Amino acid sequence: MSQTSARILLIGSNGQIGRELLRTLAPLGEIVATSRDNKAGLTIDLAKPDSLVQAFNEVKPVLVVNAAAYTAVDKAESEPDVAEAVNAIAPGIIGELATKQGAAVIHYSTDYVFDGASGFPYKEDDKTNPAGVYGRSKLQGEKALLDTADNALIFRTAWVYGQHGQNFLRTMLRLFAERDEVRVVDDQIGSPTWSRMIAETTAQVASQLKMNPAQFSEKRGIYHLTAAGQTSWFDFAQAILGNTESTCRLLPIPTTEYPTPAMRPAYSVLDNMKLHDLFGLALPDWRHSLQQCMDGS
Repeated sequence: MSQTSARILLIGSNGQIGRELLRTLAPLGEIVATSRDNKAGLTIDLAKPDSLVQAFNEVKPVLVVNAAAYTAVDKAESEPDVAEAVNAIAPGIIGELATKQGAAVIHYSTDYVFDGASGFPYKEDDKTNPAGVYGRSKLQGEKALLDTADNALIFRTAWVYGQHGQNFLRTMLRLFAERDEVRVVDDQIGSPTWSRMIAETTAQVASQLKMNPAQFSEKRGIYHLTAAGQTSWFDFAQAILGNTESTCRLLPIPTTEYPTPAMRPAYSVLDNMKLHDLFGLALPDWRHSLQQCMDGS
C-alpha cells in the first residue's frame, strides 16, 4: 500500500502529543483522528473496548498510533481500576485488533516504569520496578501490547510538556503570572521533553519504515525517546522563568516538602542510544527544545 493511500488511526488526538501528531503524520497518509470526546467524528474511549473494535472495523488502518492514556498520576492511586482499563488492558486489545488486520502500532509509555533509584540513565532492558499505580499500569500495557501485536514500537518518554494540555510548562507560566513566589522541588532529576519533538521523531521513524508493517516487525520493541541532557524540576522552572518578564521569585525545596499521593521517581533520565543506533536519530538537548517551544517555532 502506498503512503498516500495509507490510513493512520490516531488515538488521543486531543492530547499533548496527539495534537502535534496531527501535523507531523499528515505527509505519511490519511489520518483518522479520534479522541474520547470527538464530537465531529470517530470516538474512542480506551476504557470501552467496543469503541476500539468499531474504529478498527471502520478505518482498517495500516498504522495505529496510540497517544491516549490515563495520565493522572496521583489520582490513579485512588482509581486503579480506571488506570488499568486504559493503560494496561486497552493496549493488549489494540495489539490483537492490529494483528488481525495486519497493521503496525506505535504506543507511548513512561519513565514511571522505573523506580528512579538508579544514578545512571535507564536503558530499555534495565529492570523495571514501578512505585505506583500509574507506572504499574503503563508497564502492564507495554507487556500486553508486545504479547499481542506482531508489529509494534513502544516509545517511553518523560517529563512531557508543550503548548497544550496540563503540563509543567503551562503550570509554571500561570503561577509566574499569579504569584510573587513559587516553590519547586530540586531533588528530582529528569529530561524535559517537548511534545512536538516526540511527534516529529515518531513521524521520522514511521517514514523510515515506509509505513510498512513488515518493517515495523524488524524493529519491534521498546525505545526510549526523551530530550538529551538532564535537569531538576527547579532548574527547569528557572529556564522557563528566564524566558518571561515575570519578577516571580523561585525557591528550591526538597520532595519531602511537597508530598503527593504517588511517589515520583527521583531519577528519571532515559538513555536514547538505541533509538540513535537503530534509526540514526540524535535527539536535541532539552534547553534547545524549550527555547523553540517558548519562541513559538
